[in-house]
Amino acid sequence: MAAIEIEQLTKRYGPTLAVDGLSFTVEPGRIVGFLGPNGAGKTTTLRALLGLISATSGSATLGGRRFVELEDPVRTVGAVLDGGMLHPGRSGRNHLRMLAQGAGIGRGRVDELLGLVGLADSADRRAGGYSLGMRQRLGLAAALLGDPAVLVLDEPANGLDPQGIRWLRDFLRSLAAEGRAVLVSSHVLAEVTQTADEVVVIAKGRSVAQAPLSELLAARGGGTRVAGPDVERLAELLRADGAEVKPVGEGAIVVGDRNGEQVGRLIAEHGVVISELGAVSTSLEEIFFELTGEETSA
Repeated sequence: MAAIEIEQLTKRYGPTLAVDGLSFTVEPGRIVGFLGPNGAGKTTTLRALLGLISATSGSATLGGRRFVELEDPVRTVGAVLDGGMLHPGRSGRNHLRMLAQGAGIGRGRVDELLGLVGLADSADRRAGGYSLGMRQRLGLAAALLGDPAVLVLDEPANGLDPQGIRWLRDFLRSLAAEGRAVLVSSHVLAEVTQTADEVVVIAKGRSVAQAPLSELLAARGGGTRVAGPDVERLAELLRADGAEVKPVGEGAIVVGDRNGEQVGRLIAEHGVVISELGAVSTSLEEIFFELTGEETSA
């Protein structure tokens, strides 16, 4: 069963259709980037998933259950929306202790998480004096209090400096490696490229692309480049398989409609010797603009 399943989700606000028949899943151990321009329906979808609003039709479930049906929500899903809510007069430590007490979680978990997100040295400062990046880290710690199997994060990289963004990337990867499902909405497209396993792109409330990131880059980009001593033999095998093959110089080809995994499978099957295999350079940003019709960075 999928950790997160959005099925034909629709949400109307009067005459405005915010989300229109959206469907996608997030499996355990995967990081899914949830992308779209402002107003595309990302936050509405996340709020419906977390039970903060009711869908007009369709469903949004966690492990097959709606949020309101979860027996122990804090140990099932952790979320950060709008940077997390906190009292500016409380210290970061007391903020987490208050949340932990309400959920029946011991104080030891608070200290563990403060260290994990890099706030141990700032834990006793008032949270109102935290930078935006520090508030994001505190929000992540709050989301992880119950050691949930699912994380839902809305723009978690906001306010982070380059070092913080790199930390977040490694942090999310480590969480997914533990088997957690991570759904992350982000405008930092270059970072999504380095972090996500899959992407869901929406525009005007509708899905315009859903695919593993490598597959999307290969299919909508320039294809897959292969080079090596057996490249001519590989080209014949690919053409026989119906692939689009273009020579791009001595000892190299570009396969226009196959990703690296598909080409690699054929290489392994026939014992072809190659020296290079990779997606032709393209960017998620370029694909995003093409898919959503945006002309400026989202």
